[in-house]
Amino acid sequence: MHEDSSFFGDVGEAIGAVLKSLIDFLASIWQNFFGAIDDFIDGVTRSLGISPSVFSIALLVIGLMFLYGAVRAFMRGSILGGAFRLGIGVILLSWLTQ
Repeated sequence: MHEDSSFFGDVGEAIGAVLKSLIDFLASIWQNFFGAIDDFIDGVTRSLGISPSVFSIALLVIGLMFLYGAVRAFMRGSILGGAFRLGIGVILLSWLTQ
C-alpha cells in the first residue's frame, strides 16, 4: 500500500473504509436473504417430493391459485365454477407429486 500522510489522503482512506464496511454489510444482508429464500424453496420442494426447478415452483403456485379460486367460488355459491377450478388445481398439483 502507498503510505500517504496528507490530510486528504487520510480523509479518502477513512471514507473508503466506511464505504467498504457498508458494502460488506449490505452484501451479507442480501446473501442471508437469498439464502433464506433458497432454504425455504428447498424445504417445500423436498417435503412435497418435487424437483426444485422454476417450472415445478410455477406449477405449484398456479395450482394453489386455482385451489384458492375454487374456495372463493364455493363461498360465493358458484358450484360449477368452484368445481371447475378445483378440478384444474388438483390436476396441476397431482402432476407435480407423481
